Amino acid sequence: MPVLIFIDSAEGHVKKASLEVLTYGAKVAEQSGTTAEAVVLGTINEDLAALGKYGVKKIHHVKNEALDHLDAQVHTKVIAQVADAIKASVIIFSNNVDGKAIAPRLSVRLKAGLVSGAVALPDSSNGFVVKKNVFSGKAFANMAVSTPVKIISLSPNAYKIVAGEGTAEVVPFNATVDQARVKVINTTKASGEVPLTEAEIVVSAGRGLKGPENWGMVEDLGKVLHAALACSRPVADAHWRPHNEHVGQTGIAIAPNLYIAIGISGAIQHLAGVNRSKVIVVINKDPEAPFFKAADYGIVGDAFDVVPKLTASIKKLKGIA
Repeated sequence: MPVLIFIDSAEGHVKKASLEVLTYGAKVAEQSGTTAEAVVLGTINEDLAALGKYGVKKIHHVKNEALDHLDAQVHTKVIAQVADAIKASVIIFSNNVDGKAIAPRLSVRLKAGLVSGAVALPDSSNGFVVKKNVFSGKAFANMAVSTPVKIISLSPNAYKIVAGEGTAEVVPFNATVDQARVKVINTTKASGEVPLTEAEIVVSAGRGLKGPENWGMVEDLGKVLHAALACSRPVADAHWRPHNEHVGQTGIAIAPNLYIAIGISGAIQHLAGVNRSKVIVVINKDPEAPFFKAADYGIVGDAFDVVPKLTASIKKLKGIA
């Protein structure tokens, strides 16, 4: 009874989050004494066999153009067919937009226990227990799953990607694909070099920058760090920055390796969306700013003085003229 991993893709390309779940799923399979298999839907323009270096042995490809765009009900039914065919014991998703839409539906269809937002490998020493975030990342809970089939959705950036050697066997899977009830009429892409949800480094700023005309220094710092840009809700509401950059409880929840907050006081709603960051650096001229309590490193100073100097120092360190 293998572990089945859902490979998420967009426009024919495998998402970074999928590499995380492949590595994670391969380790779950190793712990369980079984093999890791995967399922990918729609048109893929990459070498799927090469994904074997992340530990997956076989990839079931349902190559159907009707699956190029997400319809959660259709995708759920197709994945269920694959899971039933291989008698999967554990099914793993990324806890991203697609995973959040599909995993709960699949849980109902297969009568499988679901743990969403997992942050660690299952503990099988006494049953099957999975650690996850709760209360907007303020605490952890250990969830015991006792159903024959188990579903896990892994929090993005919660597990390190490990690439080794090997190739996967890619096999076509002939599934029944229902007609989608969701029709994509138009697509508007968010700008930026790095997608915010997949970024390992995020540079964010708030009202402390006083206006959109001062965002150049934030962009400069982001560029030198190859980071994604973000902002607080008041900044997005004031239309200084686009809403797709808004991070927080009411915006996008992120978990980068490094989060740099510039001129953000650190209201609880903002912290709820960024507190899973591995390292938080806060730059604020107010020493009483709440954000400093959550920071790993803090600089009390004027952003207009600190940020340009920080950017210059990083350029010097990297040997950038």
